[in-house]
Amino acid sequence: MSSLNEIRGRLALITGASGGIGAACAEQLAERGVNLALTYATNLDAMNKIVTDLQSKYAENKLKISIHQVDVGKADQIEKMFQEIDAQHNQRPDILVSNAGYGKRFPNVWDIALEEFDYTLNINLRASFILVKGVVEHMKSQRWGRIVFMSSIAAQGGGINGCHYAASKGGLTGMMKNLSTRLAEHNISVNDVAPAMIGETGMIPNAAAIPEVAAGIPLGRLGTPEETANAVTMLVTTGYMTGQSLLLAGGLK
Repeated sequence: MSSLNEIRGRLALITGASGGIGAACAEQLAERGVNLALTYATNLDAMNKIVTDLQSKYAENKLKISIHQVDVGKADQIEKMFQEIDAQHNQRPDILVSNAGYGKRFPNVWDIALEEFDYTLNINLRASFILVKGVVEHMKSQRWGRIVFMSSIAAQGGGINGCHYAASKGGLTGMMKNLSTRLAEHNISVNDVAPAMIGETGMIPNAAAIPEVAAGIPLGRLGTPEETANAVTMLVTTGYMTGQSLLLAGGLK
């Protein structure tokens, strides 16, 4: 790999890393020798187990891994997290994977409370904005950075959720496209991965949870967190790709 895309020894911040897609991203980056700052909301036991597993599995990489409890809906908690990262890693992240998300299934607009709309936008959109502000000066100063948002097929209007969720993910893709044009001159790539129907996650535990939807997927199955992480890893190691939203949807449009 050319030094342009060498990520060994870099520091990646992955939000929502205690399971599902975030944990799969942590696994792939750890395997490639990337130090990690991982956030979780409530499940400390799961987070500790993931760190223990990574440290033993990739012991030869001598990884520095920190964990941070953060409600990404609260700006002050994100700020506290950055102070912890400064103290524990002596630097800001080189790679941001903004993965922590929220989605409750309210397909119909008349069922969506204003509080639900606000909360969903806070977690899925506003948090990514605050996270970018926390990493971008460091990335600019070293002329190297990778930013990946976790969007959704909902950003294009599809999916099983309501307009509040679509708005939060559509906003993310719009922010990504704008940032990619502004940050390219600093050698910072900005992309998103837009999955649909990924199993083993907080939103969809398995196909049985959404049988009517699973039946409509052309590939005939849910996607996996590992497959989603594959796309994230590709973006992190391919700096020439920027401003792209990758749909990962088993053939769904």
